[in-house]
Formats: sequence, C-alpha cells, structure tokens
Amino acid sequence: MEQCPHFGQLLVVVMNARQLEIFRAIMRDGSVTAAANSLAVSQPAVSKVLHHLESQLGYKLFERIGGRLVPTMEAHLLYEDADRVFREIEVLKNLARTIGERKIGLLRIGASPPITYSVLPQALLKFRQAHPTVKVHLHALPKKEITEQLLIGDIDLTVTLSTIQAPTVRSEVLAGVRVMAVMRDTDPLADKAEVTPHDLVGRPLISYGNRADVSPMLDEAFDRFGLVRDVSIEISSSVGAVPLVSGGLGIALVDGLVRWSGFQGLVARPFSPAVMMNVAISTNSARPVSRFFRPFLQCIREFL
Repeated sequence: MEQCPHFGQLLVVVMNARQLEIFRAIMRDGSVTAAANSLAVSQPAVSKVLHHLESQLGYKLFERIGGRLVPTMEAHLLYEDADRVFREIEVLKNLARTIGERKIGLLRIGASPPITYSVLPQALLKFRQAHPTVKVHLHALPKKEITEQLLIGDIDLTVTLSTIQAPTVRSEVLAGVRVMAVMRDTDPLADKAEVTPHDLVGRPLISYGNRADVSPMLDEAFDRFGLVRDVSIEISSSVGAVPLVSGGLGIALVDGLVRWSGFQGLVARPFSPAVMMNVAISTNSARPVSRFFRPFLQCIREFL
C-alpha cells in the first residue's frame, strides 16, 4: 500500500489523547493485558478504546496470531508519530503545570528611555530575584509608541514620566520627579544651588517641545519671571540631552530621574521654581492584567 510521507501525522489527528495513550501502551508492552496493567485500568476498558479507535480509522491496528497480538503495517506506520505526539503532550502538560505554579511566565514592559536607564534596572533586579524563571520583554520607546503597543496588547504595562490619556488605560502615579538644569561641570551655573529662569537668559536651552506634558508648567515658570522659554534644541527624551550638553550646545531642562552625576563632565542642579514630572505605571483595562503586574509594581514602588 503506497503511503504519503506524512501518513502517520495525518492519522494522529483522528486520535484523542486517551486513544493515543492506549495505542502507544499496547505497542510498547506487547499486549492488551500488559498495557492495562501499566496504565492501571481494566483490560476490557483498553479493548473497548482500541476497538473504537480501529472503527474510526477504518482498518485494523493489531491482528491476533498464534495467541499473540501482532501490530499491523498500519500500526507500525502510525506508532513513530503517535509516540512523538504523546511525548509532546506530556511536555505540554508539564509546562501547563509549571505555569500554574507560577514558576515561569512572561512580563512585557514598555518604558520611556529615562525610566529604562534609571528606575528599571534596580526594580527588575528585585523582581527577577523573586521570579527568576519569568521572562521579561522590555520595549524602550517614546511615549506615543508605548501607548500604541499598550492599546493593541503587545505589552502588559508601561512605565512613563507622565500618565497615558486613553479611554481604556488606567494609570497610577508612583512618584514625583523634579525638573533639573543639566550643564557641564565647568559652567559658572554649576556653583549655584538652584537655577532660575533668569540664570538661563541668553543661554541656548535644550528641553522638551511644546507637545510634552511638562511643557506648559515650564512655560508658566518662565512666565512668572516675565520671560519666555525659548528652546534652541527640542528633545523627546532627557537621555538625548547627554551628548548635546557634553558637546557644549546648551543647558538642558529635563527630568531628574536620570542620575546625571553618572555622566562624566556633567552636573545637575534643581530648577526653581520647582516643576514636577510624574513617574506613572499604566495598564489597559480592555486587556487581561498580567499576573506578574502586582509583584513588579511592588518592586518598583520599593525602589522609588
């Protein structure tokens, strides 16, 4: 009888898991009685399942010859793939059990670059100490792209420097972060305890554009001094200010979340009047919340 290359694979499809288990046991143990003993079920139960399987397939899997149960050619063709599928089912069962015990899992995080460079390393270190087998997918992206991924379900949560405004998004403010003036350590303003709008008159300013959530508050701070915040170089992320300030292109007004002292040749001084930005964590209420959200939230709260 001529068979296609995937004969066994096609036939395994008609089997349910119990039939597969019993067929495999009979092939392995050599008889219905031995198979029944190894599976801890009755011999009639094994015979009934085998008979039903052969009826479904439309051909015999075993012939009784000389008092022995002998596999047919079809049974031999079927067995290799049946055995492989059964072992894969066992692997799947073990995986499902392990997931149920919360030993493994996946947490997909979207974070703005300043958060990625500052808060997340320590928070994730603490999280992974408690959940070492959980895989973490980290997407460091601008807020707009993070929001899109959260809404379509590509990530489980976001950590940003402002709340996400969308109908199904729930945000929680975790901490306030003050805006800082970042400059080279040789700048005369580095000797000041605080930097005011007056101090920045005539100095090229590197800061957020008008679309940033914090921009209205910065504009208001300058307005209180009778000045206009004139941004020479607009940036979307505070991390982008590092090479610009280092290169002597101006003074940056950016979030104080990044540890600016870690960059050689740069210092940060509080901007006055104080302008605050908020570290916020967000989830999409239209999607299931990851079961690892709460443990991660606790870790990031403890760090902040």
